[in-house]
Amino acid sequence: MKLKKMLAAAFGALLLTGCAGVEVSDYRAETPRLDLQEYFKGRLDAQGMFQDRSGRVVKRFKVIIQASWKGDVGTLDEDFTYSDGTKQRRVWTLVRQADGSYTGRADDVVGEARGELAGNALRWRYVLALPVDGKVYHVDFDDWMFLMDDKVMLNRSAMSKFGFELGQVTLSFTRQD
Repeated sequence: MKLKKMLAAAFGALLLTGCAGVEVSDYRAETPRLDLQEYFKGRLDAQGMFQDRSGRVVKRFKVIIQASWKGDVGTLDEDFTYSDGTKQRRVWTLVRQADGSYTGRADDVVGEARGELAGNALRWRYVLALPVDGKVYHVDFDDWMFLMDDKVMLNRSAMSKFGFELGQVTLSFTRQD
């Protein structure tokens, strides 16, 4: 009986700590301050990799991004080249909201991406329609970006389905202007 109570208490503590998480507002005092419309303009080059849930690097890629803004509406035209030679294009349309948050759409994004910004950090959450072996899976992305200086931003994304982690995407952006 004592063991059951200890296990129940441990499980309850695990659930409570699992609910606590990092919020984008935790970075509000961090510098340099990220201005999305300033950082994402002109040409950016990026390099990244996808790791499966065991940590094995499954795919590497490079991205060339052409970014522009008209008022509060931005376009990120992304050309991917993967380590296996395949290519992909994604065009994001970003919209700055009155509260300072952002929304985003792209052809392979299901619904709308939601972005929160504070200090040097940006957090995007969205569902991506991901083709794998002839099937398309809707995968949740929790995407964190951190501005390091006026040229470099680091990005780490957790991919999950039904709450189970599938892998991580790590990416480094470099402004070319």
